[in-house]
Amino acid sequence: MLSPERLSLPGPEYLAQRHVLTYMEDAVSQLLENREDISQYGIARFFTEYFNSVRQGTHILFREFSFVQATPHNRASFLRTFWRCFRTLGKNGAVLCEYGKGCGRKRNHQGTLKGKTEHRNESSDLLTAQEYHCLLQLLCPDFPMELTQKAARIVLMDDAMDCLMSFSDFLFAFQIQFYYSEFLESVAVIYQDLLAGKNPNTVIVPTSSSGQHRQRQPPNDCSPLDGVDASVFYQCLESLCDRSKYSCPPSALVKEMLSSAQRLTFYGFLMALAKDQGINRALGALPDKGDLFVDPEMDQELEKLVAQVSGVSISGPTSSSGDTANLPVRNSPRINSPWKPLHHWRKMDAESEGSNEETDSSEN
Repeated sequence: MLSPERLSLPGPEYLAQRHVLTYMEDAVSQLLENREDISQYGIARFFTEYFNSVRQGTHILFREFSFVQATPHNRASFLRTFWRCFRTLGKNGAVLCEYGKGCGRKRNHQGTLKGKTEHRNESSDLLTAQEYHCLLQLLCPDFPMELTQKAARIVLMDDAMDCLMSFSDFLFAFQIQFYYSEFLESVAVIYQDLLAGKNPNTVIVPTSSSGQHRQRQPPNDCSPLDGVDASVFYQCLESLCDRSKYSCPPSALVKEMLSSAQRLTFYGFLMALAKDQGINRALGALPDKGDLFVDPEMDQELEKLVAQVSGVSISGPTSSSGDTANLPVRNSPRINSPWKPLHHWRKMDAESEGSNEETDSSEN
């Protein structure tokens, strides 16, 4: 059923707002790239599966970063996928990534650094920025480290980028930095202008066709003024949101967030954005912080996958003691994936088989 919003907008404007042409171009590109495989079951089925994956948010899996960040829906889908895939870091306290090695330093309640620790058994859900970046690259191989570092700096608020962060702290900071990246870039320019006593109304808002905005040094929170006036800062942000072509936080929520502050720093503002649950709900990609580790649907799917891998059926109810023994062993059916990830996995399987043959022959 068509929404009232759809009926109130001219066709071309609605298509542009929903980025329909972006998805059509991507679908046609994939169709041409994989036309030999697609011809086996038809073009109509391909388009059906493609747009179903867009609706479900699985279309961004294993895609290049330029596509992942191309639309607000893609960004929200990537955030939701990252949360659902790795939320067990905080839920079970399990460190899943061992690629990066941090210094092991931790922050106390005042935000200062403790000494080095050799083990993570106190809070094993803490990871470094490098380790979170490795997790992001599992979903998007060319995800830029710069965005991960910017998100980590919101949490750490200093240059100690090898310190550890909890999954929830990093996730909400990453959400703000990733989804509102262009907005935050302009906010940084406004902040520096206010610190320098300049008129921020002359700020050039970045556009997709031009990156000729002024280059500034990262905001310095150690300003003698201890930040900028919150009311003046909000007036500049309100003007920015009115003329920006990119996603911005709801100005009413930003105004409410800043209403109790007289002065604030740049990273203080970013941290407030990351912690504000109203802004989180407006964005709609992640649950409230209290429900961050609750996802019954995904838990059920994970249980099914584990059972299929182990060859154990979980269709029958468990006993009162939680014991799942004496369940029948069965052959597990192959699980279908969305078209693009399936195509990638086929390529990876072929390359893997070829590399194994070369390895075997070299060993012989």
